[in-house]
Amino acid sequence: MAETYGLVHAFPEDLKQVYLQFGIDLEKYNGDASWTLPMPGRFIIDRSGIIRYAEVNADYTVRPEPEEVISVLKRLLS
Repeated sequence: MAETYGLVHAFPEDLKQVYLQFGIDLEKYNGDASWTLPMPGRFIIDRSGIIRYAEVNADYTVRPEPEEVISVLKRLLS
């Protein structure tokens, strides 16, 4: 499903080798040779199915501040 929306992160060859050195084999885990992972994201979708907020980052440690998301929700409710 993530591929449909362009929300996958492909690993470059050098990073793939680092992962393999740590015993992390995405090929085995994914069941294919893609070496991709879905990107974490946060979406706010209104009742009509329109995306009103989207934040996606390949770095799973980068996340929007809760205040930012709450602000968007409040704006949509008003």
